[in-house]
Amino acid sequence: MDILQEIIAHKCQELPAIRAALTVGGGSAAAPTASSPKPSLRQALLDSPTGIIAEFKRRSPSKGWIKEEGRADIIPMSYQENGAAAVSILTDEHYFGGSDDFIRTARQSGVTLPILYKNFVIDEAQLYAAVRCGASAVLLIAACLTKQECKTLLDKAHALGLEVLLEMHSEEELSYAKLGPDLCGINNRHLGSFVTDVETSFRLAESLRSVCGDSIATNQTVLVSESGISHPDTVRALRQAGFRGFLIGETFMKTANPGTALHDFINQLTH
Repeated sequence: MDILQEIIAHKCQELPAIRAALTVGGGSAAAPTASSPKPSLRQALLDSPTGIIAEFKRRSPSKGWIKEEGRADIIPMSYQENGAAAVSILTDEHYFGGSDDFIRTARQSGVTLPILYKNFVIDEAQLYAAVRCGASAVLLIAACLTKQECKTLLDKAHALGLEVLLEMHSEEELSYAKLGPDLCGINNRHLGSFVTDVETSFRLAESLRSVCGDSIATNQTVLVSESGISHPDTVRALRQAGFRGFLIGETFMKTANPGTALHDFINQLTH
């Protein structure tokens, strides 16, 4: 069993608790807590000169704790203050040390940027959870879902007011892009082995643009490169290849001050 299979198996075990949590406080899975419209992740990337989605990621299965003491009431807000276009927050607890409460905490601390709910979503209950904690968009991973499952979850996410970043990492998965996500991501980290190679984005860029077609030309779909980005020159090259979003986590989180690291990265990128 590779790491992704192990994570999905564990996520299936978590589902009863996730569904049960939706009913706490008199709510229900069919009626999540109402909230004001969330800022658009897609539009934020189109409007941003950098397109950086700065990630709050405390742990990973391959590297263990990256920043165990990292606080959701400090780092996401620091990202906002230092120029991030959007924020991604890991909410998987078992493998990534995350929590839905981290998104709530970030919102309460003053984060108004789009927030991506970063998890391994396999059931619509997780979409309701994303709405309730204040996310703007949700990650769907092609490798975790059949095409029909992905389509069902994508449509449900849109019905709930969530944008969808659909993640792919191989030529075989690019056909998922035809399902109509708001953002198409290429993960440079293989989710089975956790080996990372940013060349994956460059290798798949042309084929992905071909699959998405007019939706990219009309800005209905935005391309995002995820993982393994550690230098501004890489962002410049990826932008030339057609990407408008750049999800960066460990590069910032492994430093003493992730917000300052983001600030320095953007300074290098824009000058």
